[in-house]
Order: sequence, then C-alpha cells, then structure tokens
Amino acid sequence: MKTIAIRTDYITLGQFLKLAAVIDTGGMAKAFLAEVPILVNGAAEKRRGRKLYPEDRVEIEGYGTYRITRE
Repeated sequence: MKTIAIRTDYITLGQFLKLAAVIDTGGMAKAFLAEVPILVNGAAEKRRGRKLYPEDRVEIEGYGTYRITRE
C-alpha cells in the first residue's frame, strides 16, 4: 500500500490522481474515471470532486492501493 500525504483537510479525487502520478493533468481525470474502476473505502467512485480525507483508502485497478495521510 502506498501512502499519499496531504497538507489540507481533504483532497478531491481528481487532485489525488494527479498527486499520486496516476494521471499527468487534472483535465485527464474525467476520462480516467470513466475508464478505470476506482474504489474509495470499498465503494465504487466515479466523481472527480469526491473529497478524500486522511485515513481514506483508494484502490485503483492496475495501479494499486493508496492510503491518504496528513502531512
């Protein structure tokens, strides 16, 4: 499991994908979410604006599992 540290109270799923280097730009988020299954805390998620908080777990098919932590 990889860890992604954030400085803010939350991060959106679109921002997370960019921070985790899964996508190159924020503009790619919508297309990526439409094509690749993502689970947030075990539930399927397609909204790039979904807020992620410390201790949330994100599973991205083909990329691995990530845990959000506070920096």
